[in-house]
Amino acid sequence: MVQIEIGIEPGIDARELVGAFDENLKLLSKSLGVSVRLGDRTLKISGEEDSAEKARSVVNILLGALAHGEHIDEQKILYAITMAQENGGVDLELLGDDCIAINSRGNPIKTKTLGQKKYIEAIRKNTIVFGIGPAGTGKTYLAVAMAVTALRNKEISRIILTRPAVEAGEKLGFLPGDLQNKVDPYLRPLYDGMYEMMGAEGFLKNQERGVIEVAPLAYMRGRTLDNAFIILDEAQNTTPEQMKMFLTRIGFGSKAIVTGDVTQIDLPDGKSSGLKEASRILRGVEDIGFCEFSEKDVVRHPLVQRIIKAYEKYEQERERRRDRGNNRHRNQSGGGN
Repeated sequence: MVQIEIGIEPGIDARELVGAFDENLKLLSKSLGVSVRLGDRTLKISGEEDSAEKARSVVNILLGALAHGEHIDEQKILYAITMAQENGGVDLELLGDDCIAINSRGNPIKTKTLGQKKYIEAIRKNTIVFGIGPAGTGKTYLAVAMAVTALRNKEISRIILTRPAVEAGEKLGFLPGDLQNKVDPYLRPLYDGMYEMMGAEGFLKNQERGVIEVAPLAYMRGRTLDNAFIILDEAQNTTPEQMKMFLTRIGFGSKAIVTGDVTQIDLPDGKSSGLKEASRILRGVEDIGFCEFSEKDVVRHPLVQRIIKAYEKYEQERERRRDRGNNRHRNQSGGGN
C-alpha cells in the first residue's frame, strides 16, 4: 500500500477536476481500485503501488488537459484510464490542440482519441483514406468536418456525400414517395453531420447551389469527380464492384474518405463486402491511408464501449468454435482415408 500526493496548480479549478459530488474521483477510484481524496489543493491517492501509479498518471493527464482549457467529462476520464492501463498514458491536451473545424454554433471541433488524431493526420496526408471501425468513433462526423473546412478554405469546390441504399431489415419499396424520398432516410446521418457544421439554412443554401450533393452511391456511376471532397459512408454495404466503381471516380484535386464498420454488414447472404475486399487489396498503395478504430475510440456513452467489447468477445468465441469444428471435421475426414 502506497500514498501519493499531487498538487493542484493555481489557476486550475479543483471542482472541475473532482466533478459534481466528487463523481470524477469516484469513477477513478472504482476503475483503478484506489482511494482518491481532495485535500487542500492536493489530491491524495492511496492503494496498491501499480494501481496508485496508474491513478497518478491519469490525474496528471487530466490536470494537463485542464491547464490547456479542456473540459473534463466521463469520456475523457475513461479514455485516460484506458490509456494509462495500456501504455502509461496519453496527453489529452495534445489531442485537443488541433481545431479541425468550427461548427454552426461557433464551437471548435477537436479530436478526442489517438485513433481520431491519426485519422485526421491521414486525411491531410492522403488522397484516399479508409476509416474502419465501430459506431460512435467519429468516422463520418470528422470526415464531414474536414470536408467543410476544405470548402471554407477553397481547397475544393464541392462536397459529395454518398452511401449505398442497402436495407437493414426493411424494404425500400414500402417507403412512401419518389426515389429521393426513399433514400433520404439512409442518408440522414450525412445530413445530420452537415447541419451540425453549417446549420440547416447554410446546408440547404449550398445544396441548392450544387456546392453540396447528397446522393445514393448508384448516382456516382459514369462520373468523374474533380475538385471535390467525397465521403462514402456505410461502405461495408458496398459490393466489390460498387467499391471499385466509386474509387475510380476520383478526379484531379479531389479527396475521398471511405468509412464503414465490417461488423455491421447488411448485404444479402453470399454477397461479399467491397470494404473488406478493398482493405485487402489496397493496403500499401501509395497515397491511400487506412485507419482502424477500436472500442477505445468510441466517444458516445461509455455503455457503447461495453456493448462493442461484448459483441467482439462473442464473435471471437464463435470464430474459435467454428475453427474447432472445422479442425474436427478435417481430422475425421483424414482418419477415414
